[in-house]
Amino acid sequence: MDLIVQALYWISSGLLIPTIVLLLLFLAQGLFVVGGFYGLYAHRMAYEKSVKPALQELSMENARAVLAPDHIRKTGLVNLYLEQLLAVAHNPVKAEKVLADFEMACEKDLALVKTLAKIGPMLGLMGTLIPMGPALVGLASGDMASLAQNMQVAFATTVVGLLVGAIGFFCNQIKTRWYASDLSDLEYVYAVIKD
Repeated sequence: MDLIVQALYWISSGLLIPTIVLLLLFLAQGLFVVGGFYGLYAHRMAYEKSVKPALQELSMENARAVLAPDHIRKTGLVNLYLEQLLAVAHNPVKAEKVLADFEMACEKDLALVKTLAKIGPMLGLMGTLIPMGPALVGLASGDMASLAQNMQVAFATTVVGLLVGAIGFFCNQIKTRWYASDLSDLEYVYAVIKD
């Protein structure tokens, strides 16, 4: 029994460094997500300013003029798919494919923030629990320096894991809402111009 417990202890202790490295990589990825989120927000505001008002006056007769490519910014996920949808509006099968491709592109873009939201806290918890064993051993033996060092690692990994999770959670919430609105707009445009 002691051998099994010792093996589990070695395995868990050996996971501390990979856990910390992964946490740091996820934190760096989270910071890139925050930077990219600002760019997405800028595209979103441009879309709200240029395309959303045009949708209010959209009809089958004026769709090509109102949503002409020179009015649509070439950047941003919804703008790219809006342009594709206008190009294939006469073909229902291709238009449905464009809408499905947009949904898949949205899911692909959301995958990273969902991963951050789920895995960040898990790694933070692992980084908390792994050094608790040596910290308790240090407490039992009266080695306060070891106890303090291990507790510092435990608390730091918890905070970083929660930060990564928070970044992922908030970005996922906002992007999901934006993409649902964009899909609704694309479906509306297709319903207007398909005939």
